[in-house]
Amino acid sequence: MPEPVSTAPSPAPLPYATLLAFTRYVDRTGPAKATFVGGLRKQRASRSGFNPHGQLVKALKADIAFRTGGRHLAEIVDVVKPRWRPLYETLVPGTVSFLHSLGDLSTVELAQTHDALGMVGELPVKINPHLGLRYDDGRREAVRLHFDEQPPSQEALLATLHLMSRQMDQVLPGADPVLVDVRRGVAHHRDPAVRADQVERWLAGEAAAFTAIWSTAA
Repeated sequence: MPEPVSTAPSPAPLPYATLLAFTRYVDRTGPAKATFVGGLRKQRASRSGFNPHGQLVKALKADIAFRTGGRHLAEIVDVVKPRWRPLYETLVPGTVSFLHSLGDLSTVELAQTHDALGMVGELPVKINPHLGLRYDDGRREAVRLHFDEQPPSQEALLATLHLMSRQMDQVLPGADPVLVDVRRGVAHHRDPAVRADQVERWLAGEAAAFTAIWSTAA
């Protein structure tokens, strides 16, 4: 006799967010928060998702590592699939501006970073920088890249830089977090006047609401 096939529904995925997803969530208000979390949960359940920016990040790293001043970034526009070419034509100029803002590339090198899992209340958030930088003067930076059409909001900046900072012992010890607005070539750093304890309380409340919405999302 064949084994009976179970018709029981699959268990719902546990609440979880990447740094990008959580910062996009805190940037929303009202019903848009629930819609966003519901979409994330469905995406997680179907295991779908695609990152179109991977080749841009590789080209940026190559230009830093080989001190080629933007040659790899310029070439990548002609290498990507035609459907992604308009996106890369938009992103490359600002990325080159950021590369040039690093100054003399002989004084900068890539540093190995590690992903980390931080708990914001009861919500696991994956902290995943795109690259690390080490300067000749001893400074280190863990860099996240912001690719969206709109500049990062104040809420997104606060959340990103704070969550990266609190996990920095795992990500890149001794480094400062940086969020680079790729389309505009602008690097954002932490504001020393911002109180970390206040940001932590705010994010804990956001995480609690995220978890509650996730558990009730259809």
